[in-house]
Amino acid sequence: MDIIISNTAGVPIYEQITAQVKDAILSGKLKEGEALPSLRQLAKDLKISVITTLRAYSELEQAGFVVNVQGKGCYVRPQNTELVREQKLREVEAHLMSAMEAARLARLPREELLEIVHVLLEESHYE
Repeated sequence: MDIIISNTAGVPIYEQITAQVKDAILSGKLKEGEALPSLRQLAKDLKISVITTLRAYSELEQAGFVVNVQGKGCYVRPQNTELVREQKLREVEAHLMSAMEAARLARLPREELLEIVHVLLEESHYE
């Protein structure tokens, strides 16, 4: 599992780890039942505190992405596909709201914004 952290990102390291692990699970890079690196191993690999990795894993467990098996480690939980879809819908909505706010600030007419969306959908071959 490749996790890249940045000390200049303005985002706490545990949140960077949490977000990247969630993305790996949702994209299928990490499969159901797959073990995450041990707390110590991840801390060593990333050159960070074990406490930071513990916080990231705790956040992932609370969010339902992993399960901690005492003495064995953290494993990817089976994902509720409806829950995953709902999370992705919220993410799409947030991005669209941000884009609409930028369009509003640029005084972009509604028709132009819709045209941009249509062009982008066609270019990406979105079905």
